[in-house]
Formats: sequence, C-alpha cells, structure tokens
Amino acid sequence: MRKCMLFLLLSVFAFSTMHAQGIVHKDSLNNIYLGTKVIKGDTVLHIDLGEITILPPYSFKNKKEQVRYTRLMLYVKKVYPYSKLIKLKLAEIEDGLAQITNEKEKKEYIKIKEKELRNQFEDELVKLTILQGRILLKLVDRETGKSTFEQIRRLKGNFQAFFWQSIATVFGTNLKTGYDGDGDDKMIEDIIIRIENGQL
Repeated sequence: MRKCMLFLLLSVFAFSTMHAQGIVHKDSLNNIYLGTKVIKGDTVLHIDLGEITILPPYSFKNKKEQVRYTRLMLYVKKVYPYSKLIKLKLAEIEDGLAQITNEKEKKEYIKIKEKELRNQFEDELVKLTILQGRILLKLVDRETGKSTFEQIRRLKGNFQAFFWQSIATVFGTNLKTGYDGDGDDKMIEDIIIRIENGQL
C-alpha cells in the first residue's frame, strides 16, 4: 500500500512538473532568469541572445597595411572605453539640464560637470597621442551621433566651439570630422565589432 501511495505521489509530482512550461527559472550563479521552451516534448531552459556579427579574419593587401591595422587596433582598444564613457556622461548631463529651466543655473551646472570631468579624466587624456585623440573624436561621433564640435557648441556655445576648433586645427585635427564606418573609418569599425564580439 505504501509503495502504491509513494508511486502515486511521485506520478502526480512528475505530471505537475511536466506541465510547468513558461515558468521562469533562476540561474543560481549569475542571477539570470531563464524561460522554458518545449522542444519535441522535452522542456528545456532557453535564453534569447543579442545579435552577434561574425567577421572573417581581416585580409591585408600588404605588410604595411597589417602594421597599420595592428597599431590602429591598439589605439582603438585604448580610447574606445573613453568614448563609451563620454556617451554616458553626456546623457547624464542632458538629463540634468532637462531638470533645470534657468539659463544661469544651466551654465553653472555645465561648469560644475566640466570641472568634475577634468578632475576625473584630464590626467589620462592628456597622455593620448594626437592620433589617439583623433580616433577618440571619431568614436565620440560614432557613439553619440554628433561631432565633438556640435557637442561643444550645444553645451558651451559657438565661441567655445570655434575656439577649440582653432586649437584642434593647430594640431592637424578637425572637431567637425564625423565618423564614416562604411568609408574612411571602415578599419576602425571592423576593430570595434571585433572588440564587442570578444574577438580582440
């Protein structure tokens, strides 16, 4: 009798778990919540992954291009995190400015944020080479959709934008230069995709 009762309880338990599709299961290691899916009568855990672009190995025309790519890869790996951080900081500043209606308070807020950013990053950014700085400017455009010149003009005004543009021109750089991932900056785009995919 006990065996029949135990068998009956186990059968009910097994039957109830078989119909538990759609229940969310928690991964104890990473605290990721997973859904379930029935495939050919078997319930399995599943997760939807984001899009991943797989690129073939980059083919070089000659040794000189390979050296250029390698150097560019090192520079992009160095400045790419800064461009992501700049995007976040600009969004934070935009959110802060949206809360302020008074123009004087907006200017004061921008000064405070500028001082914070200088204290946090100036020592690191002044160590960048001119080429690394140019790459960073292009990546800021890639991340934000606006050139550095436009960002400065929007936040600090025309005078400041033209002032910094003239300083950049002395160093052979143009703050108005945009990012062209399909044209001039195709090699940089290739490197960034590989970085994001974990290939570099």
